Amino acid sequence: GVGKTTLIQKATQALKSTGVPLDGFYTEEVREHGRRRGFDVVTLSGKRGPLSRVSSDSSASRPDCRVGQYVVDVASFEQLVLPLLSNVSPGSDAERKICVIDEIGKMELFSQPFIQAVRQMLSGSGTVILGTIPVPKGKPLDLVEEIRSRKDVKVFNVS
Repeated sequence: GVGKTTLIQKATQALKSTGVPLDGFYTEEVREHGRRRGFDVVTLSGKRGPLSRVSSDSSASRPDCRVGQYVVDVASFEQLVLPLLSNVSPGSDAERKICVIDEIGKMELFSQPFIQAVRQMLSGSGTVILGTIPVPKGKPLDLVEEIRSRKDVKVFNVS
């Protein structure tokens, strides 16, 4: 709630306007009657799908795919995001491509293929990632801490 997604959206618009090739996604709050009901994944090409929704029924889904009151729709997330991440891998293009990933957080990390795709992108040399990660609190998230501690990553704290 500090403005990470807003910052990512503005940076993406600025990069697009200069002709930089980019792809990726951001997450957006879904509100009904003034209350947050969940989050959607929105690709830079405009496709949208559910990432999570509020659920009061704790037996409605596997408890390991919940973050607080939200149930994460891992299948929907993977269907939208994994093709984007595989398309971004460096090819024979002379241009470096930017991949926008908002966010690499608790909900997204329920997807092992997402974790593998992000690690693969980080180990390659042709793609720049513009992404968001949460501030450390509670139990550390392995991939997030891996990213935070990399020497080739620049972290900006948004407040």
